[in-house]
This record gives sequence, C-alpha cells and structure tokens, in this order.
Amino acid sequence: MQSDSSLTNQLLIAMPGMLDPNFSTTVTLVCEHNDDGALGIVINRPTTLKLGGLFEQLELAGADSGVAEQPVMSGGPVGTERGFVLHGVGHSYESTLDVSNDIRLTLSRDIIDAMALGDGPEDTLVALGYAGWEAGQLEDEMLANSWLNVPATPEIVFETPFNKRWDSAARTLGIDIASLPTDAGHA
Repeated sequence: MQSDSSLTNQLLIAMPGMLDPNFSTTVTLVCEHNDDGALGIVINRPTTLKLGGLFEQLELAGADSGVAEQPVMSGGPVGTERGFVLHGVGHSYESTLDVSNDIRLTLSRDIIDAMALGDGPEDTLVALGYAGWEAGQLEDEMLANSWLNVPATPEIVFETPFNKRWDSAARTLGIDIASLPTDAGHA
C-alpha cells in the first residue's frame, strides 16, 4: 500500500445508510492502516462504565476522582475485553503507537495505572474493543460509500462532546450528515 493511500489518522464517518449496528452513526479514528488491514477506535460510543469502575475491576484503589468519572467508550466490536487509550503527546508508555504528531494509542496497562494516580496524559479517551478490517476490507467499504473520511484533529477526538462528534466531523467537509440520503450512489 502506498503511504499516501493509508487512512491512518483519518476519522471514518459512518454514512447514514450504514446498516451495521456496530457502526451506525459512529466516528472511528483509524490508528493503523497498512497492507495487512486496519485498526480503529470508535470515539463516540460511551458505555455506562466509568473509568472508576474500570479502576475498581483492576483493583486500583484511591483513584483520582476527576478521572474516575470519565466514561469508557465502546471502541468497536473486536476484542471487547481489551483496553485501548487514545491520548495526546507528551507521555509514552510500554506499548504506545504514534497515530499522528498529536495523537497516540497505548495498549499497555501502565497508562491506566498512571491515570488512576492522576499522572496520566491530560487528553485521554479510554475504550474497550476496537474496529478491525482485514487486508482490502476497508478499501472496499470506502468504494461502497460506507464511510466519509476527514483528517483527525485532537479537538474532535478529545474535546467535542460525544453526541456531537458524528455531525462535527462531517461538518469539517461542509456536510450536514443528517440530511444525506440513506442509500449511497456511485458516479
């Protein structure tokens, strides 16, 4: 795959006609995309679980109360028992992947331990599970008009309210996503 065709650091915006309930009205940050496939984290599906509950499950006592109220996201339908942390730069952990110059993905527990102590990155999004595509699968979905894509920004990933991310990401293209028809066409 040519590096200019990679969708790494792109937000995938589900088109209104997306029938898969795992991805209907979602925004997914593509963290890695290469010849072997792609991995992304859905950034607008909060669960009822708060970080405090996750800290309790991991037996992390005395967790920072401000961090404990942050919701845990449903990052996608694959590996839902695994945790993923999107965060800003300035911190590196045992298993950190640079998504862009502004966004990192960490899969190791050391970031959760740091967050519980109040020593983690300022901007974070914790998710259980991820979205995964086999080689060529995401490209086929793009050709089928299942997704729009825009470059990711820390503002959308970390600051925009969850319920506004789908619309906000599409508006960066000048599109009111809710007004698009549910059936995609091809030129």
